[in-house]
Parts: sequence; C-alpha cells; structure tokens
Amino acid sequence: MVSVSLIKATSYNVETLEQQIRDLLAPLGGMAAYVKPGQRVLLKPNLLTGSRPTKECTTRPEVVYCVAKLVQEVGGKPFLGDSPAFGSAYGVAKANGLLKWAQKLDLPIVELHGQRYNLEQQKADNDFDNLLLSKEAMEADVVINLPKIKSHVQLTLTMGVKNLFGCVPGKMKAWWHMEAGKDRQRFAQMLVETAQAIDPDLTILDGIIGHEGNGPSGGEPRQLGVLGASPNVYALDRAMVDVLQVAPSQIPTVAASQRLGLCPENIEFVLQSPSELSIENWQFPKKLMPIDFGMPRVMKSTFKHLYIRFIQEPMAAYANR
Repeated sequence: MVSVSLIKATSYNVETLEQQIRDLLAPLGGMAAYVKPGQRVLLKPNLLTGSRPTKECTTRPEVVYCVAKLVQEVGGKPFLGDSPAFGSAYGVAKANGLLKWAQKLDLPIVELHGQRYNLEQQKADNDFDNLLLSKEAMEADVVINLPKIKSHVQLTLTMGVKNLFGCVPGKMKAWWHMEAGKDRQRFAQMLVETAQAIDPDLTILDGIIGHEGNGPSGGEPRQLGVLGASPNVYALDRAMVDVLQVAPSQIPTVAASQRLGLCPENIEFVLQSPSELSIENWQFPKKLMPIDFGMPRVMKSTFKHLYIRFIQEPMAAYANR
C-alpha cells in the first residue's frame, strides 16, 4: 500500500515550517529514507514566472529552503533546478525572492538542459520516447519534486505530475504543446509519461497558499492550509483532488495516471486524511483554454523565452549592479 502524508499547515514562518516538514516526513521515514550521504539531490520547485511574485504562482522560497536544509542535514548535496517556459531559473528565482534563501545554504541554482532519452526503456508502449528531457534531472541521484497547487486554464489543476514538465527544456515546452496537445487526454498522458521517466523519489507539495481561478498565473492566492508528501507522485495528486472535493475524472493528469495503472487504488494516509483537510468552493478556471499550440504561437513563445532569458534578464542584472 502506498503512503501519503498530509498535514494542516498555515504559516511560512521558517521555524514553524521546518518543524512541520519534519513532522510531515517522519511517518515516511524522514529525509534519510530518501537521501544518502554524498548524493546529488535535485530540488525541482515550480518556477513558472517572475512576473507575478505576490500571486503565489511559484513554490514558496521558504519551502525550498527548509527542504534543502533537511537534505544537507542527512549529508545530501542539494541543487535547485528548473527550466521555466519564459526566462531562466536564476531570473525567476530572483524575482520571487528565492535567491536570498538559496544563498543562506549555498544552494546552487541550475538551468535544466535537455538531452535525448529513450523513454521506451521506462515503458514499452510509451508514446513519447523522443521527448527531450533534462540531463540534470535524469542524472541526479535523487529527485525531490516541490510543486505548488494551482488551478490551470488548460489542465484544470497543476500539482506534482504537471510540475515535472519543468524538466523539459524551456523553449521545447511550446513544441510539445503543439505535438501532444491535440486533445487534453493525450497531453495529460504525455505529462504522466514524463513524470514516469523522471521518477521522483519524493514529492512535497506546497499547499499552504494555493493559486485558484485562472491559473497557473492569472488567478489569485487562496489559503488552502495543507502540506503533502509521498514517494508516489500520482497518489499525492490523487489525495489532493479529494482535498479540493473534485472528481478525479475532471483532472486530466489524475485520470491519465489511473488509466495507465500508475495511481494506486489503496492509499494509506499516515497523518491526516483528505476529509480532515478538505476545503469548500475551490475556484477552477471559468473556461478552459485549448492545449494545442499552432505554429505562430509556438514561434512567439520560443522568441519570448529567448528574449527574456538573453536580453531582458541580463539588462535587469546590469541595471541593478
């Protein structure tokens, strides 16, 4: 039986948060169950954008800091990595206040670059064996997935599985929207197979304050009051669907993980149950947007990413010297 740990949490105060994450992980064996001395540990937060730093669009810096601290305590060597759709991991981290927390622990911030991996080695009938994935994620000794819970105008909800799409190099995401996004079910399968390839060792979900409405960036913050963790990302996503009191069939990534036989039917809740933490009237997008990108949108997205990363961010850094 797969274990999922859920706990009520209402504060990002680092002393309180650190203890809550310890309590969250304790029934799962603690951080030492996932990280051994000397191992290189990728911390993969949600670094969606640097343009709305007060709207809870990204994993909170305090969560990343506390998890990195626990990794270091057991002898691991953490590094923070992501590949935002627009801009760089460093630029987005700085805009969202993460840089100062990373510096407290000498936590490196790494851009995730792609390399061709044969996903057929992961699953014989995989439809996306030519997907370009991050070399840093695939070659890390341990991957700790640190998603933020948010509504999503294309996929209804983004949680642990969707966060791992950040292991696809930034400018390639738009191309995969074009290739795999002809229908929501197929795109969700691509996301699940990406998660299957990355195979995170541990997922810790930041749900203290979520982002509802027209997410992943166009909505508003909403107090949710929960932290979640599990070695099984699909089970954790499934549990959070119950916290939000929505049918799994409404969330394409959850439905895809069930269809592919990856989401366990029996989940043991080692601390609190979803019913104890459930909230009323979580706001999903009023209208879902198409997933597929046409060629003009793909080109626009690619040029926007390159402009932010190689022109806008360097100019801002120069101006702030």
